[in-house]
Amino acid sequence: MVRFAVGSGLNGRLAAVSIAASRSGSLADADRTALQGPRTAAADGVEKSPGHHPQNHPATRKSMANDTNVTWHEHQVTRDARERLNGHRGCVIWFTGLSGSGKSTVANTLDHLLAGHGFHSAVLDGDNVRHGLNAGPGMLRGTHGEDFAQRFGLGFSAVDREENIRRIGAVAQLFCEAGLIALTAFISPYRLDRDRIRSTMRPGEFIEVFVDTPLEICEKRDPKGLYKKARAGEIKHFTGIDDPYEAPHEPELTLLAGQKTPHELALEVIDYLVGSSIIPQPSKA
Repeated sequence: MVRFAVGSGLNGRLAAVSIAASRSGSLADADRTALQGPRTAAADGVEKSPGHHPQNHPATRKSMANDTNVTWHEHQVTRDARERLNGHRGCVIWFTGLSGSGKSTVANTLDHLLAGHGFHSAVLDGDNVRHGLNAGPGMLRGTHGEDFAQRFGLGFSAVDREENIRRIGAVAQLFCEAGLIALTAFISPYRLDRDRIRSTMRPGEFIEVFVDTPLEICEKRDPKGLYKKARAGEIKHFTGIDDPYEAPHEPELTLLAGQKTPHELALEVIDYLVGSSIIPQPSKA
């Protein structure tokens, strides 16, 4: 039976959260707002954001306190200019759920629909990212050597999962700042890791989408045969079997992927994007 953590919210700013804090916590909405600041509306219909970059974030300033030679550089082409050029706002749509829940399928279906309407999006898929940016030690050893592979290669321990999400969150934020719609499809089992990514972004631009598929359906699908191996003890620390999955407390969207088709679910996300003024109403085909 899959374990869903139920822990209470964490109080205080993210900067005060200890690395050793319980992963079952979540950032309080008031603290999240205090970390992010307001948005303002633009006359051209694409919502305009005040000046912002990661160094303005309290948690980032604290974490960079010892990096005295690191300075943020503003770019000549602003985010607002890129969003006007694209005709829509940038955001991160963070699909989270069990293995086999349908995250990647829905993300790719959504990407196809967005591209068909002329919107600029990109999919960051959990398995694909682990072929490069977040490769494991075995993939890195041959080209970079043992020391490098052990230091920078990522496995599936709790701390490696945390770093996996931190890296992809940073990449997704770069896409968002460039005015793109970043679609991320990761199990991302720990609530605190997802809330950390949210806290680095402005209100409304981190869209957490819980792909809520019952464990029994995920096991029945088992497209990679991983559940079978986990049940047989061949894979340890497998989310939903012997590692917990912490469901979002208040996701922007919950998709019932055991009851609807990927196309129907993708349309639900598009409706949300239109309703949130991230994209204009797509023209009818």
